[in-house]
Amino acid sequence: MLRCLFLLGVLASATGCDRGPKSEAATMSTSSGPAVATPVKSTSFGAGVTVAESISIDKILAEPAAYNGKTVRVEGMVVDVCPKRGCWFEMAGESTGSKLRFKVTDGEMVFPVDSKGMHAVAQGQVAVKELSLEESQKYAEYQAKEYGKPYDPASITKPTQIVRIDGTGAVFRDKK
Repeated sequence: MLRCLFLLGVLASATGCDRGPKSEAATMSTSSGPAVATPVKSTSFGAGVTVAESISIDKILAEPAAYNGKTVRVEGMVVDVCPKRGCWFEMAGESTGSKLRFKVTDGEMVFPVDSKGMHAVAQGQVAVKELSLEESQKYAEYQAKEYGKPYDPASITKPTQIVRIDGTGAVFRDKK
């Protein structure tokens, strides 16, 4: 029985060789044994991703005015998803604490809450919004209520800026 299973494994690996381009549906294992196809689960949303080159989330956050209104492709780990309607998700940048929100019109695309920890490739237009001091305080209050955190209006002493991507498409994968 073991001999039959071993032979089947050898035959499958010998006949399963494909020297052509690989789709996103499979990647090859890098173990010391024979290469084995490992499926990579992916889910597409909206129009997908057509921009070829990714821009660093940290670069956009460092120079938001330079990217305002431009269509970009970004990549990162999904760290948060809208718990109410799935209308946005946040991706982590390379620097500790940096993240960028990918927002769509409610119901246009719905991102599952259990997507946290997946790798996202996303495309859309960078949107920069300058808030007044009063708007900044109201926004901070809203965020505090949303996440059940304390809010102190005196802690907001200057206007803030919101940078996000108004999304057109995204792909979530279980691996980078």
